[in-house]
Amino acid sequence: MSFNKPSFTSKALALSLAGAFCLAALPLAAQTNAQTDIQGQAIPTAEELWAIIQHQQKEIDALKGGSAQPKSGKAPSGEVETLKKQVKVLEKRADRAEKNLEAASDLIEESTQELEHGSAWDRTSIGGYGELHYNGGDSPNVDLHRFVLFFGHRFNDWISFQSELEVEHAFVAGDGSSSGEVELEQAFIDFKLSEEMNAQTGVILVPVGILNETHEPNTFYGTERNNVEKNIIPTTWWEAGVNLKNVWGDSGFSSDLFFSSGLSSPTSGSNAYKPRNGRGKVSKQIAEDGAVTGRVRWTGIPGVNLSAVVQYQANMTQNQTSQDLDAHGWLSNANLEIQRGPWGFRGLFARWDVSGSTAKSLGRDIQQGWYLEPSYRHEISEKWGVVGTFFRYNYYDNNAGNSNKTGITEYQMGFNYWPHPDVVMKADYDIIDRDDGGDGDDRINLGLGWQF
Repeated sequence: MSFNKPSFTSKALALSLAGAFCLAALPLAAQTNAQTDIQGQAIPTAEELWAIIQHQQKEIDALKGGSAQPKSGKAPSGEVETLKKQVKVLEKRADRAEKNLEAASDLIEESTQELEHGSAWDRTSIGGYGELHYNGGDSPNVDLHRFVLFFGHRFNDWISFQSELEVEHAFVAGDGSSSGEVELEQAFIDFKLSEEMNAQTGVILVPVGILNETHEPNTFYGTERNNVEKNIIPTTWWEAGVNLKNVWGDSGFSSDLFFSSGLSSPTSGSNAYKPRNGRGKVSKQIAEDGAVTGRVRWTGIPGVNLSAVVQYQANMTQNQTSQDLDAHGWLSNANLEIQRGPWGFRGLFARWDVSGSTAKSLGRDIQQGWYLEPSYRHEISEKWGVVGTFFRYNYYDNNAGNSNKTGITEYQMGFNYWPHPDVVMKADYDIIDRDDGGDGDDRINLGLGWQF
């Protein structure tokens, strides 16, 4: 905007000076983001400041367009000189007022954008979790099992990023002599397409089981993750692909449809065709054949989570040399979680059906397992937190297609203590029986876990 050189009457001069002083004070108010100043007085909102700016601008424009010349005759020369000096002073003040107005407008615009979108740091989130374990039994050991950091960023109101970086077993040696690993379990972009649909693409946790997506230590009972989800599903399992998530209105139903890379299980040795040993972890992973996972979930009653999953793997070995070693894989999974007051229950069933003559000859054409887990929790006090007890029955068999008895039964009992919802201490005892009569290695386990 620009100003023309005006001439003013004494009354006009007084009004203009008052308007200029009001405009000069605007930036001081606009720079304050709090609702009151240090004296407790109310600070105008962005909308109120803009209304003031518009009102004062109209007054300045009106005064500049007015005429300060006498209706008749000539003004005394002394009065004319005085008016000229006053006009010059007013012009300088008007210029300052214009700059202040522009600065206030820019500040209001920046403040509005920051309120709507937040600063870069406001849109970035950091979190994590960790677990320290003691396992007794035949080979007692202590292990910082995992330390994980979450990093997330919201680019705008419909695009965001999520990631999960994990160090397992505390130490990673460059020569490969340690048992430690560094893993990127998640790294994906989430597109919010509508209020009911999201599309995720990148490295994503497979939507299967109970623990695979939610496995922070304070969210489950037992020091270690249960062996059914570890050896059959297999938790923790991530792939590269695209996942479509949908919430079906107010029905309580939601769904996932995940197109991804598939397992690359070995075809020989003691781990042949085992799903856990087929996780490529998106590390130069063979991607000759992919996988499709579909899940339907129902949460129509508070505290109830019921889900069913089906996955198809075109070839869970990714073998490109012999059709005899190929294996089409079907994974079926059903989960039930209930938390009603202090009482809780979890139940899970998972089964692999694997095609191919080689897998069948090993008895690994069928691999399955299930567990049942009732629990009870009690709040000690608001200060001292919550204690919970549980019992779990596990059964799994990676050679269920074999007529030989190869299954493993596991009984677990123990307690969790949460001094804070994000901090947990665990103690449990395992009784492990093998169908083939082998050593089950009964043991006591202690754990410390946290998330933030």
